[in-house]
Amino acid sequence: MSDITQHARAAVDAFQDAFNAQDHERLASALNYPHVRLWNGVFTQIDTPEEFAEISRRGQSRLEAEGWHHTDTAVMEVVQQGSDKAHCALQNHRTHADGTVYHKFDTLWIITNQDGHWGVKFRSSFLASPSH
Repeated sequence: MSDITQHARAAVDAFQDAFNAQDHERLASALNYPHVRLWNGVFTQIDTPEEFAEISRRGQSRLEAEGWHHTDTAVMEVVQQGSDKAHCALQNHRTHADGTVYHKFDTLWIITNQDGHWGVKFRSSFLASPSH
């Protein structure tokens, strides 16, 4: 495994661990800024960790309402890489407390090295797509 792949995997794991803990500040620290997300055909730019943490806090009730317990990254493949970034194709699974996967979705993340911090810079997910 290359160093870039290891950095990318560590950045994905840091994001996922913080997301599953719903630790909004730690989740925000797993990103690089400005952070960009493409979802439902709309680009959103988030400029600061504080802004991201607030958005994350607001989303927690939606996760709880759908019975979410945690998200697993079932597949992570570095599809392109350079010395300061990696393009990662992931398949994530949203899971209930009993271990039942209720939503599978593909997502593309760009992991960057920004001032020595490897973090998630860009996410584009097919989250609204049917899971099966």
